[in-house]
Amino acid sequence: MFDWTPVWLSLRVALSALAIVFVLGTLAARWTARRHFPGRDVVDGLFLLPLVLPPVVTGFALLVLLGRNGPVGRFLESAFGVRMVFTIHAAIIASAVVAFPLMYQSAKAAFQSVDPRLEDAARTLGAGEARVFLAVTLPLAWPGVIAGMALAFARSLGEFGATAMVAGNIPGETTTVPLAIYFLADAGDLRTAGIYALGISALSMALVVGLNVWTRRRTPRWQRTGGR
Repeated sequence: MFDWTPVWLSLRVALSALAIVFVLGTLAARWTARRHFPGRDVVDGLFLLPLVLPPVVTGFALLVLLGRNGPVGRFLESAFGVRMVFTIHAAIIASAVVAFPLMYQSAKAAFQSVDPRLEDAARTLGAGEARVFLAVTLPLAWPGVIAGMALAFARSLGEFGATAMVAGNIPGETTTVPLAIYFLADAGDLRTAGIYALGISALSMALVVGLNVWTRRRTPRWQRTGGR
């Protein structure tokens, strides 16, 4: 009988990670999109670092931070009795970290494309910064934010390396689809591994195609035809 548990775990992890990166990625992108401050390039590089690092390295860093002897893990266990590593929470954090750069980069480009004169006009009408962001900036940047969300969700869905380091492979608790594929293939069960692989590939492909179609429909016809 086919085991759907890894599928539900993957969706839970990916959706939870998406909620995290949507908030943090959007705020971080807004913060760096127009601000100029010393060390901005360093901050930008740190935000994008998980995109270029091997996932295992990212997972190792998280393991050091969240482990029982790590600063974050030791504090959480002593203060709240919460253990992070080898739990579903560790899988969510790992997926959020590796997906964050995609959300951040897309949202940052979207915010930079917003005409600052429109934001200034809202300010002259008495709108505060929060209202300007929610009523003007975010709606205008929304297509780019949506693109970042789609890419971040797909990345979270396929995360393997960092998740394996901090969450492990605990059946029914942390075994997501990518982990299931690896260990099933290693055990010689290529049929079940292939079903999982086809399923996650089809879902990721559907996300990318859907994003392309949605973007094309939002683009004015004169831009799609090159002005002809």
